[in-house]
Amino acid sequence: MSLLKSTSTRILASHSPILSLLSRQQIRHHATSLSDNSKQSRLDELRNKLKEEDKSALEDFVNPGFTEKMTHTEALELRETTIPGLKVKTTKLKQPRLPEWLKTNIPDGKNYGKIKKDLRGLKLHTVCEEARCPNVGDCWGGGEHQTATATIMLMGDECTRGCRFCSVKTNRTPKPLDTHEPEHTSEAISRWGLDYVVLTSVDRDDLPDGGSSHFAETISKIKQKAPHIFVECLTGDFGGSLEGVATVARSGLDVYAHNIETVEDLTPYVRDRRAGFRQSLRVLEHAKAVKPTLITKSSIMLGCGETDEEVLQTLKELRKVDVDCVTIGQYMRPTKRHMKVHEYVTPEKFKYWETKGMEMGFKYVASGPLVRSSYKAGEFFITNILKGRKGVAVEPTSTTQELKELI
Repeated sequence: MSLLKSTSTRILASHSPILSLLSRQQIRHHATSLSDNSKQSRLDELRNKLKEEDKSALEDFVNPGFTEKMTHTEALELRETTIPGLKVKTTKLKQPRLPEWLKTNIPDGKNYGKIKKDLRGLKLHTVCEEARCPNVGDCWGGGEHQTATATIMLMGDECTRGCRFCSVKTNRTPKPLDTHEPEHTSEAISRWGLDYVVLTSVDRDDLPDGGSSHFAETISKIKQKAPHIFVECLTGDFGGSLEGVATVARSGLDVYAHNIETVEDLTPYVRDRRAGFRQSLRVLEHAKAVKPTLITKSSIMLGCGETDEEVLQTLKELRKVDVDCVTIGQYMRPTKRHMKVHEYVTPEKFKYWETKGMEMGFKYVASGPLVRSSYKAGEFFITNILKGRKGVAVEPTSTTQELKELI
């Protein structure tokens, strides 16, 4: 018996390293299993949380604080697409062809390439690209007057709002502001040798002042580097903060622009619910009140389902708050995820609204299918108005006499 016990002891002693290793492996296996189960549990918890958030994420983002939620279909389209003389029922598989007057050339040219290169080198964004503007080649290339124009988009390329006509990216929590952006923007503009520049931005409802101080700093730096440049700012509504409007209005800019976008009845369906028709009118009115010498400007899209009476009433409302210039253009659907076009308005109708607007007392009306709020033709005309006010020689145009009467 003692011999057997002694033999067993020797065998165990000789194999103790192997047994120890097996024991450790077994312990490690059990620990790993527990860890894996824990990870799986946390993953399931995260998935469930995301599912709960996803149920109302879109509605909360584009329609916050409203009990009557819009359906996905209502958010992306309004009515049937119509072309004068032809009614086309729009389906997922069949989209109406663009009329000839809305087709543009592919952007190219030396100046176009130079501006694009400068923008990339300085990490700047333009609304021309983000909003897929059809005039990008003409504006960046110089066009008729050989004056290149690019609309710089400040404060990043992610907007906190989700308008149904706009292709700019949306994000509830965009990246922090780039503190070097005002310097980079002024540097790029001084390189291009422009006479006139437009600054716009995404909406930044995540910032306490909506980004108004960032706007003001950028304008100040541009004026320091190139005081001869006329600066137009196309701003948001700063969440309705008139203090933010005043900050930008007093910053040294020459033209204060804020877009009304569409008629009052269609505003809740076209714009983000945090924007408002009357709120936009207050922005334009306050900018003029803070600095009466400012030129104020707004823009309207046609083809969203509005009536002539509604367009006329919108123009009257803009004149009531002493808006000087208005641009009127065709709404063009940027992607299939955005609201559908209701109507392709003819060039003749746009000409009618141009005439009507001038009769109502606007200093300048740019109205045409491809006109956008930062359209270069309007900038060329407004530049001459500003030069005339400062006593600088006005460049000759076909409407020079008319221009002198407006100054």
